[in-house]
Amino acid sequence: MKLHDLKPAPGSRKERTRVGRGIAAGKGKTAGRGTKGQKSRAGGSIPAWFEGGQTPLQIRVPKLRGFKRRDRIEYQVVNVGRISAYAAAGRFGVESSELGGTQGAAGDPVTVNVEVLRRAGLVSTERKPVKVLGSGDVTEKLFVATDAVTRSARQKIEAAGGFVQVLAGAKASDDAAAGDSTAEPASDEPASEPEPEPEPEAESEAASDDEGTDPPKRRSRGTSTESTDTDL
Repeated sequence: MKLHDLKPAPGSRKERTRVGRGIAAGKGKTAGRGTKGQKSRAGGSIPAWFEGGQTPLQIRVPKLRGFKRRDRIEYQVVNVGRISAYAAAGRFGVESSELGGTQGAAGDPVTVNVEVLRRAGLVSTERKPVKVLGSGDVTEKLFVATDAVTRSARQKIEAAGGFVQVLAGAKASDDAAAGDSTAEPASDEPASEPEPEPEPEAESEAASDDEGTDPPKRRSRGTSTESTDTDL
């Protein structure tokens, strides 16, 4: 074999199709572009994100501002008025013997926690924390053990003779998420008293002494005038 006998492997090299060179060539007339339309024109390119004229994705998607914290807590919310209505209807008393409730004795508050709320159907799961909101009226004596409670809900429960207990785990997680913003900064404490500045009278006296003992400028002016007179 010699150099002029070297050839590429069969099928590895293929000649390009020459379009627009007459009908007999197989790609004449429209040159494979079809008849009319945007793609048949020279320079008629369509971007990849074009959707045929309908409202494109980047416009029909709402522009949401801000962000969501990665460590935010998703609460299951229950209104205090609904809890009171369920307690008045005895829907918590059915499970009181199983859950250790205290509804049986007269005058004792009804114990309400996440287990009681889930069995009554007010929350869907026990894995998420519960927050009690203040909508509605409270007519029953309640002992509510929850992860979070609003100020109005606490006031209504206590006004009806009940009690509220905020669980420590949820409170600690809320404090960690909120940071130490409620803590008083150490910089607010008064620092050491600044040193007293010198009295202005002493400064003025020192300045007057300096002026009395330093008249070289006037002498230099006099000597300069005398020298000019002698030169003349």
